[in-house]
Amino acid sequence: MSDKDVLEILGEKIALGKSATVTFEVAKLHTRNTLDVPIIIERSKKPGPTVLMTAGIHGDEINGVEIVRQIIAKGINKPKRGTIICVPVINVFGFLNMDRLFPDGRDLNRVFPGSINGSLASRVAHFVMKEIVPHVDFAMDFHTGGADRFNAAQIRIVKDDPKLTELAHVFGAPFIYYSQNLNKSFRNACSKFGVPMLLFEGGKSFNIHTTITNTGVNGAKRVLNHLGMLNTKFKVSKPKTEAIIIEDSKWLRAKFSGMFKATVSINAYVEKNDVLGNITDPYGSFNHFVKAPNAGYIFNVNESPIIYQGDAIFHISTGLKDDKK
Repeated sequence: MSDKDVLEILGEKIALGKSATVTFEVAKLHTRNTLDVPIIIERSKKPGPTVLMTAGIHGDEINGVEIVRQIIAKGINKPKRGTIICVPVINVFGFLNMDRLFPDGRDLNRVFPGSINGSLASRVAHFVMKEIVPHVDFAMDFHTGGADRFNAAQIRIVKDDPKLTELAHVFGAPFIYYSQNLNKSFRNACSKFGVPMLLFEGGKSFNIHTTITNTGVNGAKRVLNHLGMLNTKFKVSKPKTEAIIIEDSKWLRAKFSGMFKATVSINAYVEKNDVLGNITDPYGSFNHFVKAPNAGYIFNVNESPIIYQGDAIFHISTGLKDDKK
């Protein structure tokens, strides 16, 4: 058995055709109980690419966890060839505490590639980059909108990357959103390591949404099928529509504090000056209509009923590739 036939993580060797769940001990709680991150590995007997699927970098982004959970529960992660590594909850601390951040107050997605001697979040990032990413050829990371902001299902990639653009279209989310890799993010660290990543965004924190979940699971199946890794027992459906590529966008922020209700649907295309929602007060004396500053697609909506002046309430496209609707 050659070295490339064996995958070694945390000292455990997994041969072709084998399955394993390896646990990484993040730290001990103050009660001295251990806290582990399970890493689920499925390998085909046939060699092929190694794909990583992750979620829960932010502990409050439950829908991403649900997508990877379904991929595992349905056996989609058992490849026809190659290897699939699933880490459904990277930030297990945040997941347990229903908190976006680590107990040390750090955002895990802002400390990559991490340090073995750094903060708790930094040590977890270091482990992911040292023990998992070196084995990976391609990654999919599943996220949701923060707070009460509901994201339309979208794939985020950098502009002018032909391979990622191709895979983003294969995934089949309604939108492809060009966004630069943020400094010290997981996506940026993987890019520097030579591992291309599709970052999926959809839904909002503390919420599981059936349409978002289905979009994520079906997209993962399409990508695996494209890579020749999807088991033949799974059917692959074509995306309902061609993905809209958003090159530029802007956040609309509340001009007033008050009670907020959006009247426009997520994914909707609006014209300039269309009413998107309204801000009122509890006393019936104030009603402000929020209008679109330009024509574009609404791909994020704040669903909080109470907002403050300056809060982000809508994300609208300002530039589409080839100026398509």
